[in-house]
Amino acid sequence: MDIFLQQIINGLVVGSIYALIALGYTMVYGILQLINFAHGEIVMFGAMITITCINFLVDHHVNLPGPLLLVAGLAMAIPATMLLGYLMERVAYRPLRKAPRLAPLITAIGLSIVLQQTAILIWGRNYRPFPAILPTHVLEIGGASITTLQVAIIVLSGIILAALFLLIERTKMGRAMRATSQSPEVARLMGVNVNNIISMTFMIGSALGAIAGVSVAANYDQAHAYMGFMIGLKAFTAAVLGGIGNLSGAVLGGILLGIIESIGSGYLGDLTGGFLGSQYKDIFAFLVLILVLVFRPSGLLGERVAERA
Repeated sequence: MDIFLQQIINGLVVGSIYALIALGYTMVYGILQLINFAHGEIVMFGAMITITCINFLVDHHVNLPGPLLLVAGLAMAIPATMLLGYLMERVAYRPLRKAPRLAPLITAIGLSIVLQQTAILIWGRNYRPFPAILPTHVLEIGGASITTLQVAIIVLSGIILAALFLLIERTKMGRAMRATSQSPEVARLMGVNVNNIISMTFMIGSALGAIAGVSVAANYDQAHAYMGFMIGLKAFTAAVLGGIGNLSGAVLGGILLGIIESIGSGYLGDLTGGFLGSQYKDIFAFLVLILVLVFRPSGLLGERVAERA
């Protein structure tokens, strides 16, 4: 039971991060019917920019508490990734809106490689340790342990997810996003600036990705230029599991995938005496993706609808 509870806690932490990233995928898909495979690199840029900014402040003897240093790093990373998301949409995707669907898909993959190589030129191939600026007190819950950092990740993710749902459901911008998702042509006739709404969707998704990237780096104490590829694929799997294009589905898919991955790798390692375990946890994510695509391609909360013209 202790192992089970521990894996549930680990799954909630990882799943909260997956949910933040999956929302970026599902928001873009809901409006453009586009899978932005470069979104994982946005996550990576958010982590690397934050680490660089924190190290700069520490090296220049800026005496601030650890949480404030983290906020300062995020204050640089979030606008930078939002700008990067805007440029991606404006330069790479907007000219291809009326092109065959294969064209933006290939462009997204190519853009992912370009961003990854750009990060290598800036920061190199080596792992970048996350600065030890945050308290790491351990809390005991029913025989399982969780750090204050992990609690903060879960709570912060929950607050951000709730704020995003309020934005989508209760604000004028949210109504414009939902209208654009249902029919860009009709939304345009109703006075909605579709181009601005799409750009804002990319920027909001990029901001969520930056926060998720910092959460990953803080949770695992490191970041590197290749981290966006795998975590991006897993978040995409979470979006598909919940129902791509469905915001609630992205959250549900992220949490479920994190728990499935943690329980699977934990019990696999326990049954094999540690021979198989955390290093094979990626198997579960892609096994889930295969099963969902075979048995329910629309996802858990997705609807089977006709393809939009």
